[in-house]
Amino acid sequence: MQNQINLDITTPCSENFNQFSPTPKGGFCDSCTKEVIDFTTMNANQIETFFDKKDTQNTCGRFKSTQLKSYPVKPTKSKFSLISAIGLACFALFSFSTVKAQDQITKNTSTNNKINQTQNLSITGNITDGNGLPLPAVNVVLQGTAFGCVSDFDGNFVFPQKVKRGDVLIFSYVGYKSKKVTVQNTNATTNMVLNVSLNDDSYILMGKVAVKEVYSSKKD
Repeated sequence: MQNQINLDITTPCSENFNQFSPTPKGGFCDSCTKEVIDFTTMNANQIETFFDKKDTQNTCGRFKSTQLKSYPVKPTKSKFSLISAIGLACFALFSFSTVKAQDQITKNTSTNNKINQTQNLSITGNITDGNGLPLPAVNVVLQGTAFGCVSDFDGNFVFPQKVKRGDVLIFSYVGYKSKKVTVQNTNATTNMVLNVSLNDDSYILMGKVAVKEVYSSKKD
């Protein structure tokens, strides 16, 4: 397991953030004479990047309750890793070009056939929060079954099971209200793209951030 940092606010502040003087990263608190960083508009990657710096031990911040959790520490990239990444990128580009060409052939073939509204559908999509930021690791499950998947880092998902018109997909994520989406094949197509937004179900906490480093131990 990789090393992590755990973020917490042990003593919440009772000051009114809306009355602070605006700053580029949040607001200035006159009571403690320091800037309070507004993390509620940041995604997980941005929070990880901020606390990856060494001078963040005395940070005061404003968080959603769901943001106060553990985050992975980014490892230092070696020269070999960089070369490998470039190689993988080239391979991915080649693979994408091949898949795109195959997909075009499939689309051209499908246009010659009459599409039935009740036939099986392939579902892909993207999941965001109320601010339009991508939500990773959202559970997507076909209601009444065990079939499902999770969204990736960018909020994208590919449902592994074919569905049909009238089926219901359930989107759930800790700290957010679950949402049910009924499949509607109104455009008579075999591929559907769903863009889903989940509403925040958390509360706001503000105060000095307690940053605890969690190290994993190697087992023999």
